Amino acid sequence: MQSESGFLAYVLAQLKRSVELGGFPEDFYAMISRPKRILHVYIPVKMDSGRIEVFEGYRVQHNDALGPFKGGIRFHPEVTLADDVALAILMTLKNSLAGLPYGGAKGAVRVDPKRLSQRELEELSRGYARAIAPLIGDLVDIPAPDVGTNSQIMAWMVDEYSKIAGRNAPAVFTSKPPELWGNPVREYATGFGVAVVAREMAKRLWDGIEGKTAAIHGAGNTGAWAAYWLEKMGVKIVAVSSTKGTVYNKAGIPAAEILRYYKREIPFEKIPGEFIKDPEASLNVEADLLVPAAIENVIRSDNAGQVKARLVVEGANGPTTPEAERVLYQRGVVVVPDILANAGGVIMSYLEWVENLQWLSWDEEETRKRLEAIMVNNVARVYQRWQKEKWTMRDAAIVTALERIYKAMKLRGWI
Repeated sequence: MQSESGFLAYVLAQLKRSVELGGFPEDFYAMISRPKRILHVYIPVKMDSGRIEVFEGYRVQHNDALGPFKGGIRFHPEVTLADDVALAILMTLKNSLAGLPYGGAKGAVRVDPKRLSQRELEELSRGYARAIAPLIGDLVDIPAPDVGTNSQIMAWMVDEYSKIAGRNAPAVFTSKPPELWGNPVREYATGFGVAVVAREMAKRLWDGIEGKTAAIHGAGNTGAWAAYWLEKMGVKIVAVSSTKGTVYNKAGIPAAEILRYYKREIPFEKIPGEFIKDPEASLNVEADLLVPAAIENVIRSDNAGQVKARLVVEGANGPTTPEAERVLYQRGVVVVPDILANAGGVIMSYLEWVENLQWLSWDEEETRKRLEAIMVNNVARVYQRWQKEKWTMRDAAIVTALERIYKAMKLRGWI
């Protein structure tokens, strides 16, 4: 699988480095570098044209030493099994670092959801839920949305699983609509968490975030909501990008306009500012803070030298390659790793799961305070470790996460 994905190769190289830095035994790497289980599925869907199209999908269950598997479901035309393994490994690390009682998993279907009708998308979503149903459950494996999926898709999936179970089973999927046992904070949880991490790091690096500028690479859920909450904290958004290009505005881009694009109320080109056809232009504009919030491997060795921001907060999974990170650190740029920076989504999923298991609910403000408190604590722990060891922040985060997993595996007698 490694040969199929540069992304997986990067994740495994970083994992091996962290195992060595942390002084763990080689046997630990042999176990943690491989998933416990992989489910490979094919989902037939009757298209609107009347023909049957078969879609390939996966569910990778990486490690459950700390608790049930937890991870999102990605609908994307270029996803591979190797990518899914890499993402599942990152989920194990992310959940451990956040102190959650979860292991890591990831799911995917190779499809472009934008080319499906609403009916076709529903049939695919329900078909995937049926295909993975034997291996998931509220105390076994709890999926959630990822790239290309959303709360509506989770609603179809939880409904399909509930039909199979013969009862309402809200805790099997998270990030559902509020009307179906979801929590309103989940819509913006990842972007909110990114903003909180940026604020906490700015306090330590610059004595505060108010008055700083930010560039957002990716105007999806994470990027749009990160812009919204950063603006509330006093940050000026000067650039934002999508697959169509980049909008740059030195005077500032209203976050409300970015959200309007994300909600498909306006075309990207209508966001106020100068339109540049290159989506990567947002990576190298003049800004204090850069939030890569799209996909993996966008900051590479060939463009890292052009990044002008002094702080990179990873909203996406794996947006910075190891070679690029070395270049950035040599230039004095601090990179806050994905497993710390974008954990707001899975932390909120945990809070929703707790609500569902007990059939209770918290209001939006209380939920957001719980989420924020966990994120703030996580930043403090990783920052302290980073300062003590003089590693990169990624090294500090992964070694800290691995320590908890290793202890759990050792106590269980697995190693």
